[in-house]
Amino acid sequence: MVTIVDHALRKNQEGEEFYAIILQGGIEMVKSQETGRYYATAKRASVPSTFDEQTCKSMVGQQMTGEIKKVECEPYEITIKETGEIIELSHRWEYQSEVESAEEAIHEGAVFTAIEA
Repeated sequence: MVTIVDHALRKNQEGEEFYAIILQGGIEMVKSQETGRYYATAKRASVPSTFDEQTCKSMVGQQMTGEIKKVECEPYEITIKETGEIIELSHRWEYQSEVESAEEAIHEGAVFTAIEA
């Protein structure tokens, strides 16, 4: 399950404005590579919408089936706000519907079964 937690005004390549909804997955505990201690986090993804701002605001808190998955992409740089450090990433977080997740699991299972045979 994912939850709609916010919305954001964005512009497309033609300069036209639209609203995206911000989805957040469930809480995850991650172990810090620096300190070895755990911290709580949640994956987030932005999804374009055809909704106006008022509709987006009214949707905050609603839950949907699906999950947020890591997807490989062309490398890009981001700046960490707290430290000013610039890092390069080659993935993004993307919403995936429950149907897509099930199809992916079946496909991966079929590949695994074929390898075992």
